[in-house]
Amino acid sequence: MFNGFLSFRPSCEVCGQDFSAFDSADGPAFFVMSIVGVVVVGLALWIEITFEPPIWVHALVAGSLSIGLSLALVRPLKGLLAALQYHNKAEQGRFRS
Repeated sequence: MFNGFLSFRPSCEVCGQDFSAFDSADGPAFFVMSIVGVVVVGLALWIEITFEPPIWVHALVAGSLSIGLSLALVRPLKGLLAALQYHNKAEQGRFRS
């Protein structure tokens, strides 16, 4: 389904399904930011209340966790949104004439 890390192939190699109509735009990025933000902020609050570490520990933990979770989640969420577009037969919005 994917040609690179985030770009779709022009079509499926097995069944010939055209992937050019799939456009998730900023949807995956929004969901990734929302999920990762909640997880990282919650963990940072828990670490601060429980251990009271220096600020460099927070920067190291939050930075690495933010980057790692973002890279791990963006591709599956982009695939999920493309699958939802296909399942729901989503199309470009048009005005009625």
